[in-house]
Amino acid sequence: MAATIITTEGLKAFKEELLKEFKSLMLEHTHPQTKNWLRSSDVLKRLEISYGTLQGLRNKNIIPSYKVEGILFYDAEEIDKIILENKVGFTEGTV
Repeated sequence: MAATIITTEGLKAFKEELLKEFKSLMLEHTHPQTKNWLRSSDVLKRLEISYGTLQGLRNKNIIPSYKVEGILFYDAEEIDKIILENKVGFTEGTV
């Protein structure tokens, strides 16, 4: 049986190849990031508004909601996007 000599360079190359394979496998088997769903009470706190205001925003289709077995859910990313889209600029001299 012949002896095989392992060099430091050979070990480094093997390590890099192994890490590349692990990364590839991790990307194949990772699940997409789940959505962050909020309930009405979470949106009320986040926006500091009343339930009536939230209902009005829903009725005007400003804030989309999703109903599952009578419970309303809101996508946190959509809420943030709506807030940013309706940003009011600050001008000097106004308070």
